[in-house]
Amino acid sequence: MDSSKKRLDGRVVTMDPKGTVLRRGSVYIDKTDIVAVQDAGASPPSGFETVPAISTGGMIFPGLIDLHSHLSYNALPLWNVPKKFTNRGQWADHPEYRQLVTGPMAALGHSSDPKILPSIARYAEAKCLVAGVTTTQGIALASASGVEKYYKGLVRNVETPGDKNLAAAETHIADVTASDWKKFDAEIKKAKRRLLHLAEGAQSDRTAHSHFLALNSGGTWAISSSLVGIHCAALQKDDFKTFADHDGAMVWSPLSNYLLYGTTADVGSAKSAKVKIGLGPDWSPTGSKNLLGELKAAHAASKVLGKVFSDEELVRMVTSVAAVILSWSGRAGSVEKQKVADLVVVGREPAIGKEYEALVKAHETDISLVLIGGVARYGLPALMKAAGVSGGETLKVGGTERLANWDDAQSDPLIEKIDLGEATSTLKTALAELPNLQAKNAKELAVNSAQPGVRLALDEQEAHGFAVRPHLPMQGSPTGMYEGKQAALAPLPLLPVVLDRLTVADDPDYKTALQGEQNLPDDFKTALLEML
Repeated sequence: MDSSKKRLDGRVVTMDPKGTVLRRGSVYIDKTDIVAVQDAGASPPSGFETVPAISTGGMIFPGLIDLHSHLSYNALPLWNVPKKFTNRGQWADHPEYRQLVTGPMAALGHSSDPKILPSIARYAEAKCLVAGVTTTQGIALASASGVEKYYKGLVRNVETPGDKNLAAAETHIADVTASDWKKFDAEIKKAKRRLLHLAEGAQSDRTAHSHFLALNSGGTWAISSSLVGIHCAALQKDDFKTFADHDGAMVWSPLSNYLLYGTTADVGSAKSAKVKIGLGPDWSPTGSKNLLGELKAAHAASKVLGKVFSDEELVRMVTSVAAVILSWSGRAGSVEKQKVADLVVVGREPAIGKEYEALVKAHETDISLVLIGGVARYGLPALMKAAGVSGGETLKVGGTERLANWDDAQSDPLIEKIDLGEATSTLKTALAELPNLQAKNAKELAVNSAQPGVRLALDEQEAHGFAVRPHLPMQGSPTGMYEGKQAALAPLPLLPVVLDRLTVADDPDYKTALQGEQNLPDDFKTALLEML
């Protein structure tokens, strides 16, 4: 039997344009690709006659695509946001935020301990896999020579997708371009896809809204199909019409919006204008732990905003529509022939017609198998072994054993290989000893000003030459709240921090923490907690 060939049987929810669902279906995989999707009773394709069927007992979906997550920060727990803000610039230098979010990440990211960086990478990827995520934004690395690159791990990232037929998306832009309208416009119009933070805040906030208005110069808009605006929370009804007219797309992060601003993007107007919408959890300090959690936040927000989206529309935000936004629809986002075999098996087969609802309501305990590029990366031990995994690391999610496959000869050579158990232990210790780590970093920097050979490039606090949001001028003043603002502030003494739990299923304090968040509207909070 050819070990590169696999056959998965189950309820196949293709997410194709017709919404095809095969009640008893088979997905045939050869190496990295899907070669056939058909009824389980049909004759196998040529070459698969002796390939045994792996009975998944669940729903087979395309792997989930997370369009926005600051992965490096996902070791940190939920921040109890102390007040309601109206734009990003108000909380970025708040003392509590600096002490509980940017301070700890700076200490970790600049540490000379060789175990910390690989531990962050491993933990961040594990958080994706346990939620069925096969694509997300990447972890940025920097060297002492000033060279930046993206960590090449197991989970596909939009910046370096690792497939010649998947176009790379840019998530940063050079500052000189980001502050010059003509250069920015030219850059946007020539790029394949560029995901940038846009108009972060409340609709009522003029500063946040000006970030969008600055895209206009002399009646011309620096918006095209290349521009994917992350958040877009300050956009108003007519703004979404403008955005749609120029074929812009957006990424919605409802929980993060509500936690910080007490409100979220006007997705009803965005939908009416036919703006393409994807989802992203943002990061664990002010967002969901993972994309499964963000699906529930989107469902809760949709409900309180007037049932804006159906369950199928929500699922498409993390599969087929997300692929369209990335310009990947010919290769990813659905379970179809010639698509890449990025797949997730979820739960048990529900009643016919309830497949989308079942995914929206699914928890980490319902994820039974994850394949990326045809390789089984995470799942129930029996399914992993049936898919060809002979070793792997055993972990428990909600009390049930899972197997993770970290083996990859092509993984990033700059990052030491490490398993999840060791990564978890390393991060727990480092976060518990943050005051000592901060002092050690300062002492080492005083003796030797050179940075470690490889370190984290921390988007939200370092001026490293590439912005994650444009700074186009509005009435002579730059908009967009500059990255790197943290670098000019004196560091605050750090306190110990608890490592964020890998899953909601294994975090007994998570619901209590959300319940205590004062900015969450009561109706949204109730709807969300009912689903978690």
